[in-house]
Amino acid sequence: MDHLHHAVYGWATPAISYLAACLGALVALRATRWALLTEGRSRRNWLVFASVSLGGGIWTMHFIAMLGFVVSGAQIRYDLPLTLLSLAVAIVVVGVGLFTVGHSARPLRALPIGGLATGLGVAAMHYLGMAAVRLPGTITYDLFTVGASVGIAVLAATAALWAALNLRGLGLVVAAAPVMGLAVCAMHYTGMAAVSVAVDPDRQVTGGVVAVQFVFPLAVGFGTYIFISSLAFAVSPSSLARPAVLFGPGPAAPAAARR
Repeated sequence: MDHLHHAVYGWATPAISYLAACLGALVALRATRWALLTEGRSRRNWLVFASVSLGGGIWTMHFIAMLGFVVSGAQIRYDLPLTLLSLAVAIVVVGVGLFTVGHSARPLRALPIGGLATGLGVAAMHYLGMAAVRLPGTITYDLFTVGASVGIAVLAATAALWAALNLRGLGLVVAAAPVMGLAVCAMHYTGMAAVSVAVDPDRQVTGGVVAVQFVFPLAVGFGTYIFISSLAFAVSPSSLARPAVLFGPGPAAPAAARR
C-alpha cells in the first residue's frame, strides 16, 4: 500500500535499530554465559542483567524502527502506559526464558521451552507495542504474516539461548550477535508487513504522545547502558577477569576468568 511507509527516513532507522538489537544481543549472550559459570545469587543477577539487556534491546529496536513508520495523511501517536507495558513484557518474558534455561539441571533439554517462552514474549512485545498506536483509522493484520513473524521470533529466541549455552569465546559471541540482531529485525519487519491501515480523515485522535517524545530519551538512555556494558565485556580486563565482582562472589568465578 502506497500510503504506508516503513522506513520514511531511508536506511537510518533500520540501521540504528539493527545496531540496538545487536548490542543488546551481545551483552545478553555474554551475561548469560557468565551466569552459567556461577551459582546462587551471582547466577540470578547475571540472568537479570541478561534479561534487561536482551528484552530492552529488542524493545529499543522496535521503537527506533517505528520512528520510520508513517501513514500518509495521519499523525501517529502512542498510548504511553501501554508502550511502557510492552517494555516490561519484553524484559519479564525474556527473563522467563533465560531463567528456564539458566536454572535447569539440563539446560539443553530446557532449551525448547525457554525458546518458546522467550519468542512468544518478543512477539507479545511487538504486538502490544502496535496496540499502543493511535491514528485516525483502523489497523488490521494479515494473520498468515503474523504467524510467520511469531515463528521467526521463536526460532530467533531459541537460537539465542542455544548460542548462550554453547558459545564460550568472546569472538564467537561477537560474531553471533549480528546474526541475532538480523533475526530480531526480520521478526519486526515481517510483523510490520502484516499491517494494513484504513485511514478515516474524520476521525479524531485524542491522547497519546508522538514517538519521538518517549523513544528518543528512552532509546538514548538504554543505548548508553548497552554501549557501556558492551565496552565492559569487550575491553575491560578487570571485568572479564572477575565477573562476579559486579554481583557478588560465585564459586565459578575462576573458571569464568579462563573464558
